[in-house]
Amino acid sequence: INAAVFSPDGSRIATASDDDTARVWDARTGKPLAMLAVDEDRIAGVKFSPDGSRLVTGSFDNTARVWDARTGGVLATLAGHTGWVNAAAFNADASRVVTASFDGTARIWDSETGRVLLTLSGHQAAVLSASFSPDGSRVVTTSADGTARIWDSKTGTVLATLTGHKDRVIGAAFSPDGSRVVTASFDGSARVWYVKSGTLVAELLGHTDRVLGAAFSPDGARIVTASADHTARIWDAASGAALAVLSGHSNQVV
Repeated sequence: INAAVFSPDGSRIATASDDDTARVWDARTGKPLAMLAVDEDRIAGVKFSPDGSRLVTGSFDNTARVWDARTGGVLATLAGHTGWVNAAAFNADASRVVTASFDGTARIWDSETGRVLLTLSGHQAAVLSASFSPDGSRVVTTSADGTARIWDSKTGTVLATLTGHKDRVIGAAFSPDGSRVVTASFDGSARVWYVKSGTLVAELLGHTDRVLGAAFSPDGARIVTASADHTARIWDAASGAALAVLSGHSNQVV
Protein backbone atom coordinates (compact mmCIF):
# COMPACT_ATOMS: atom_id res chain seq x y z
CA ILE A 1 0.00 0.00 0.00
CA ASN A 2 1.66 3.18 -1.24
CA ALA A 3 -0.71 5.81 0.15
CA ALA A 4 -3.69 6.26 2.48
CA VAL A 5 -5.71 9.47 2.86
CA PHE A 6 -8.85 10.58 4.66
CA SER A 7 -11.73 12.21 2.80
CA PRO A 8 -12.19 15.90 3.69
CA ASP A 9 -15.06 15.08 6.08
CA GLY A 10 -13.16 12.20 7.69
CA SER A 11 -15.82 9.59 6.93
CA ARG A 12 -13.83 7.60 4.36
CA ILE A 13 -10.28 6.50 3.63
CA ALA A 14 -8.79 5.92 0.18
CA THR A 15 -5.78 3.65 -0.34
CA ALA A 16 -3.48 3.08 -3.32
CA SER A 17 -1.69 -0.23 -3.78
CA ASP A 18 0.76 -2.28 -5.80
CA ASP A 19 -2.13 -4.72 -6.40
CA ASP A 20 -3.21 -2.35 -9.24
CA THR A 21 -6.20 -0.95 -7.33
CA ALA A 22 -7.23 1.99 -5.22
CA ARG A 23 -9.96 1.38 -2.68
CA VAL A 24 -12.38 3.47 -0.63
CA TRP A 25 -13.26 2.37 2.91
CA ASP A 26 -15.65 3.41 5.65
CA ALA A 27 -13.33 5.06 8.19
CA ARG A 28 -15.48 4.04 11.17
CA THR A 29 -16.18 0.39 10.35
CA GLY A 30 -13.38 -0.51 7.92
CA LYS A 31 -15.98 -1.75 5.42
CA PRO A 32 -14.91 -1.49 1.74
CA LEU A 33 -17.11 0.95 -0.17
CA ALA A 34 -15.60 1.04 -3.69
CA MET A 35 -12.74 -0.45 -5.67
CA LEU A 36 -10.99 1.57 -8.37
CA ALA A 37 -9.28 -0.98 -10.63
CA VAL A 38 -6.40 -0.24 -13.00
CA ASP A 39 -5.44 -3.35 -14.94
CA GLU A 40 -2.17 -2.00 -16.32
CA ASP A 41 0.02 -1.32 -13.29
CA ARG A 42 0.36 -0.40 -9.64
CA ILE A 43 -1.05 2.82 -8.22
CA ALA A 44 1.47 5.20 -6.67
CA GLY A 45 -0.83 7.76 -5.03
CA VAL A 46 -4.42 8.80 -4.40
CA LYS A 47 -6.09 12.05 -3.32
CA PHE A 48 -9.69 13.17 -2.71
CA SER A 49 -11.13 16.29 -4.30
CA PRO A 50 -11.84 19.03 -1.72
CA ASP A 51 -15.56 18.19 -1.70
CA GLY A 52 -14.88 14.46 -1.40
CA SER A 53 -16.88 13.52 -4.50
CA ARG A 54 -13.93 12.50 -6.67
CA LEU A 55 -10.54 10.85 -6.43
CA VAL A 56 -7.43 11.21 -8.53
CA THR A 57 -4.81 8.47 -8.80
CA GLY A 58 -1.35 8.32 -10.32
CA SER A 59 -0.24 5.03 -11.84
CA PHE A 60 2.87 3.27 -13.11
CA ASP A 61 1.04 2.85 -16.45
CA ASN A 62 2.05 6.52 -17.13
CA THR A 63 -1.47 7.88 -16.57
CA ALA A 64 -3.54 9.54 -13.90
CA ARG A 65 -7.27 9.00 -13.58
CA VAL A 66 -10.17 10.92 -12.06
CA TRP A 67 -12.79 8.71 -10.42
CA ASP A 68 -16.24 8.98 -8.90
CA ALA A 69 -15.47 8.36 -5.22
CA ARG A 70 -18.88 6.79 -4.57
CA THR A 71 -19.23 4.39 -7.50
CA GLY A 72 -15.59 3.85 -8.47
CA GLY A 73 -16.32 4.80 -12.08
CA VAL A 74 -13.65 6.48 -14.24
CA LEU A 75 -14.53 10.10 -15.08
CA ALA A 76 -11.38 11.10 -16.98
CA THR A 77 -8.06 9.53 -18.00
CA LEU A 78 -5.08 11.90 -18.00
CA ALA A 79 -2.77 10.42 -20.66
CA GLY A 80 0.40 11.95 -22.08
CA HIS A 81 3.25 11.34 -19.65
CA THR A 82 6.01 9.06 -20.94
CA GLY A 83 7.02 7.84 -17.48
CA TRP A 84 5.40 6.64 -14.27
CA VAL A 85 3.03 9.13 -12.63
CA ASN A 86 4.29 9.39 -9.05
CA ALA A 87 1.69 11.79 -7.64
CA ALA A 88 -1.49 13.65 -8.55
CA ALA A 89 -3.56 16.27 -6.72
CA PHE A 90 -6.58 18.53 -7.26
CA ASN A 91 -6.62 22.30 -6.86
CA ALA A 92 -9.04 23.89 -4.38
CA ASP A 93 -12.12 23.87 -6.64
CA ALA A 94 -11.18 20.53 -8.26
CA SER A 95 -11.24 22.05 -11.75
CA ARG A 96 -7.59 21.13 -12.33
CA VAL A 97 -5.22 18.30 -11.50
CA VAL A 98 -1.43 18.45 -11.29
CA THR A 99 0.65 15.33 -11.91
CA ALA A 100 4.33 14.49 -11.28
CA SER A 101 6.14 12.01 -13.49
CA PHE A 102 9.35 10.05 -13.94
CA ASP A 103 9.53 11.65 -17.41
CA GLY A 104 10.94 14.79 -15.73
CA THR A 105 7.83 16.92 -16.10
CA ALA A 106 4.74 17.91 -14.18
CA ARG A 107 1.51 18.60 -16.01
CA ILE A 108 -1.66 20.53 -15.23
CA TRP A 109 -4.90 19.09 -16.60
CA ASP A 110 -8.55 19.99 -16.90
CA SER A 111 -10.11 17.50 -14.48
CA GLU A 112 -13.39 17.29 -16.40
CA THR A 113 -12.09 16.74 -19.93
CA GLY A 114 -8.65 15.26 -19.24
CA ARG A 115 -7.05 17.86 -21.52
CA VAL A 116 -3.47 19.00 -20.82
CA LEU A 117 -3.41 22.71 -19.94
CA LEU A 118 0.31 23.14 -19.14
CA THR A 119 3.51 21.09 -19.13
CA LEU A 120 5.98 22.18 -16.45
CA SER A 121 9.44 21.41 -17.86
CA GLY A 122 12.81 22.23 -16.35
CA HIS A 123 13.74 19.58 -13.81
CA GLN A 124 16.78 17.52 -14.77
CA ALA A 125 15.47 14.21 -13.37
CA ALA A 126 12.24 12.51 -12.31
CA VAL A 127 9.58 14.74 -10.73
CA LEU A 128 8.61 13.02 -7.48
CA SER A 129 5.75 15.16 -6.17
CA ALA A 130 3.52 18.06 -7.18
CA SER A 131 0.78 20.01 -5.42
CA PHE A 132 -1.17 23.26 -5.69
CA SER A 133 -0.93 26.13 -3.24
CA PRO A 134 -4.09 26.68 -1.16
CA ASP A 135 -5.32 29.44 -3.51
CA GLY A 136 -4.36 27.47 -6.64
CA SER A 137 -2.13 30.19 -8.06
CA ARG A 138 1.11 28.21 -7.66
CA VAL A 139 2.41 24.67 -7.89
CA VAL A 140 5.38 23.20 -6.02
CA THR A 141 7.27 20.28 -7.56
CA THR A 142 10.12 18.21 -6.16
CA SER A 143 12.66 16.19 -8.06
CA ALA A 144 15.40 13.60 -7.98
CA ASP A 145 17.63 16.42 -9.29
CA GLY A 146 17.86 17.73 -5.69
CA THR A 147 15.67 20.80 -6.20
CA ALA A 148 12.11 21.95 -5.71
CA ARG A 149 10.48 24.52 -7.95
CA ILE A 150 7.61 26.97 -7.54
CA TRP A 151 5.57 27.56 -10.71
CA ASP A 152 2.84 29.96 -11.78
CA SER A 153 -0.08 27.57 -12.32
CA LYS A 154 -1.68 29.74 -15.01
CA THR A 155 1.38 30.36 -17.21
CA GLY A 156 3.79 27.57 -16.29
CA THR A 157 6.53 30.09 -15.52
CA VAL A 158 9.14 29.09 -12.93
CA LEU A 159 8.88 31.59 -10.06
CA ALA A 160 11.61 30.14 -7.82
CA THR A 161 14.06 27.25 -7.76
CA LEU A 162 14.77 25.97 -4.25
CA THR A 163 18.37 24.76 -4.19
CA GLY A 164 20.48 23.52 -1.31
CA HIS A 165 19.45 19.93 -0.67
CA LYS A 166 22.23 17.42 -1.34
CA ASP A 167 20.03 14.54 -2.53
CA ARG A 168 16.65 13.98 -4.12
CA VAL A 169 13.72 15.98 -2.77
CA ILE A 170 10.94 13.48 -2.20
CA GLY A 171 8.08 15.77 -1.19
CA ALA A 172 6.90 19.30 -0.42
CA ALA A 173 3.90 20.98 1.19
CA PHE A 174 2.60 24.54 1.31
CA SER A 175 1.80 26.24 4.59
CA PRO A 176 -1.93 26.90 5.12
CA ASP A 177 -1.55 30.55 4.09
CA GLY A 178 0.56 29.65 1.05
CA SER A 179 3.49 31.86 2.07
CA ARG A 180 5.96 29.04 2.81
CA VAL A 181 6.89 25.60 1.57
CA VAL A 182 8.52 22.74 3.47
CA THR A 183 10.63 20.23 1.53
CA ALA A 184 11.70 16.72 2.56
CA SER A 185 14.93 15.23 1.23
CA PHE A 186 16.92 12.02 1.13
CA ASP A 187 19.84 14.12 2.48
CA GLY A 188 18.32 13.70 5.97
CA SER A 189 16.97 17.24 6.27
CA ALA A 190 13.79 19.20 5.75
CA ARG A 191 13.86 22.86 4.79
CA VAL A 192 11.36 25.72 5.02
CA TRP A 193 11.32 28.34 2.24
CA TYR A 194 9.53 31.58 1.46
CA VAL A 195 7.40 31.02 -1.63
CA LYS A 196 7.72 34.51 -3.15
CA SER A 197 11.49 34.86 -2.88
CA GLY A 198 12.62 31.25 -2.75
CA THR A 199 14.87 32.09 0.22
CA LEU A 200 15.53 29.67 3.05
CA VAL A 201 13.65 30.24 6.33
CA ALA A 202 14.90 27.31 8.40
CA GLU A 203 16.73 24.02 8.07
CA LEU A 204 15.34 21.14 10.13
CA LEU A 205 18.30 19.02 11.19
CA GLY A 206 18.31 15.98 13.47
CA HIS A 207 17.13 12.96 11.51
CA THR A 208 19.84 10.35 10.95
CA ASP A 209 18.46 8.98 7.69
CA ARG A 210 16.36 10.06 4.71
CA VAL A 211 13.40 12.36 5.37
CA LEU A 212 10.45 10.84 3.53
CA GLY A 213 7.69 13.37 4.19
CA ALA A 214 6.89 16.74 5.75
CA ALA A 215 3.74 18.76 6.43
CA PHE A 216 2.59 21.90 8.26
CA SER A 217 0.12 21.94 11.13
CA PRO A 218 -3.25 23.58 10.33
CA ASP A 219 -2.13 26.85 11.96
CA GLY A 220 1.25 26.83 10.18
CA ALA A 221 3.19 27.07 13.45
CA ARG A 222 4.66 23.58 13.45
CA ILE A 223 5.98 21.00 11.01
CA VAL A 224 5.97 17.22 11.27
CA THR A 225 8.55 15.12 9.42
CA ALA A 226 8.75 11.37 8.79
CA SER A 227 12.03 9.55 8.32
CA ALA A 228 13.74 6.30 7.40
CA ASP A 229 15.46 6.56 10.81
CA HIS A 230 12.24 5.07 12.31
CA THR A 231 11.12 8.37 13.88
CA ALA A 232 8.84 11.29 13.22
CA ARG A 233 9.72 14.72 14.57
CA ILE A 234 7.84 17.92 15.34
CA TRP A 235 9.51 21.27 14.72
CA ASP A 236 8.90 24.97 15.20
CA ALA A 237 8.19 26.18 11.66
CA ALA A 238 9.68 29.65 12.20
CA SER A 239 12.93 28.81 13.95
CA GLY A 240 13.50 25.20 12.92
CA ALA A 241 13.88 24.18 16.58
CA ALA A 242 13.08 20.55 17.36
CA LEU A 243 10.05 20.26 19.68
CA ALA A 244 9.52 16.50 19.94
CA VAL A 245 10.84 13.16 18.69
CA LEU A 246 8.19 10.50 18.11
CA SER A 247 10.02 7.20 18.55
CA GLY A 248 8.85 3.61 18.78
CA HIS A 249 8.34 2.50 15.19
CA SER A 250 10.58 -0.41 14.16
CA ASN A 251 10.90 0.61 10.52
CA GLN A 252 10.91 3.72 8.35
CA VAL A 253 8.08 6.24 8.79
CA VAL A 254 6.62 7.29 5.47
